[in-house]
Amino acid sequence: MAETIQEQYIRMNPRSRETQPSYQARFPSGSPGHDGYTSDPFPVVIARGSGPRKWDIDGNEYVDYGMGSASLLLGHAHPEVVAALSGVLADGSHFGAPTESMLEWGERICTLMPCVDKVRFVGSGAEATMLAMRVARAHTGKEKIIRWESHYHGWHDYVMPGNLPPFDVPASIGIPQGTIDSIIVLPTDLAALENALNSDENIAGVITEASGASYGTVPLPDGFLDGVRRLTREHGVVMILDEVITGFRWAPGGAQERLGVDPDLCTMAKIITGGLPGGAVGGRDEVMAVMHQTGDSHHDRYERVLHGGTFNANPYAAASGNAALRLVATGEYNAQADLMAERLRAGLREVVDRREVNATVYGESSTFHLFFGASSIDGMDASRLKNQPAQIQRSLRQALQVRGVDLMSRTSGVLSGTHTEVDIDFTIEAFDGAIAAMMEEGLVQH
Repeated sequence: MAETIQEQYIRMNPRSRETQPSYQARFPSGSPGHDGYTSDPFPVVIARGSGPRKWDIDGNEYVDYGMGSASLLLGHAHPEVVAALSGVLADGSHFGAPTESMLEWGERICTLMPCVDKVRFVGSGAEATMLAMRVARAHTGKEKIIRWESHYHGWHDYVMPGNLPPFDVPASIGIPQGTIDSIIVLPTDLAALENALNSDENIAGVITEASGASYGTVPLPDGFLDGVRRLTREHGVVMILDEVITGFRWAPGGAQERLGVDPDLCTMAKIITGGLPGGAVGGRDEVMAVMHQTGDSHHDRYERVLHGGTFNANPYAAASGNAALRLVATGEYNAQADLMAERLRAGLREVVDRREVNATVYGESSTFHLFFGASSIDGMDASRLKNQPAQIQRSLRQALQVRGVDLMSRTSGVLSGTHTEVDIDFTIEAFDGAIAAMMEEGLVQH
């Protein structure tokens, strides 16, 4: 009798399997730092990466479409980023004072991102969205933030309402009711936004994931960002564009450059640091002014946004961030990633069509998504698009892993500018084999 997908996965990963009890003994659910690191029956443990590929502790090689949770547009361990980081390691990691590399980094961001006159560094994408919300509240003197169902803005309290279906229940326990009351969760519908803005005068900002929910898993309706910009401007409300993933990926100047949208604030992380921890909030002078210290004791104590963070803009992140953004600014890595993503999406569609599987392939820029159970995602809402059966999600990823390909999460991934036609063609062949295995187990149907 032939091995099942999971049996083959277990056989090929004996060392990863052996480590799992130790992970379980030390970390909640066996995960050292992120809920996404868990898997049934165990996750593979990675040893190293280079370019578009990575290797696990059992020696298995993968074409990687996780790319550091979308942070590695330049691929794993890009030589210029590694050299830049290596060049400053011996100089020290923290001085409690500005460095010239921080200035260079900020200037690069202000040059690349159209809406950014001023920028402030933070420690992560979640911190970026948290600070952006605070800035919006301070600038307007109002309290509530509108967010869209299923859009992902990190894990802090203010973005847990509306993150997962059902959207009227926070995605986590431990969220105070007062926090929940300060957030308005809407479906991605401009009429709903207009009604909310007309009926509530206490709205400070609207935050939107530039790609649509979860890097485009739930795409935005046509013209949606333009509509958000028009309505927020009419009502004097701050438009926050979450570019944690799209920033420097959709284009060197992010989705705002590619789509021509003009937000008041944008949030950035991932690619901005060249793969190290960090992020930033940037925006218009008049909005970012609420962070200014004037020297007036009353103003600086009672009329400005306080912000700290021990490791914000640390010299290591600044060095790798500068190296990464020098390369991003050429546009070459964006173009290659987009080109290879289109080749991959076309190849996956050919497999789905040839095998007559009831599924669809979609995505934009350097992303791809698969949805099983329908030939089109038209008319589908987030509750369906982000809730494919767990067994299908797990089996697809494991069926690809045993064939040398790894996804980011669910049934989707992102590309880097180091992926080549060889990587794409290998992936399409692996996907064909994975689909055949899933069909044999009755997991997908015609």
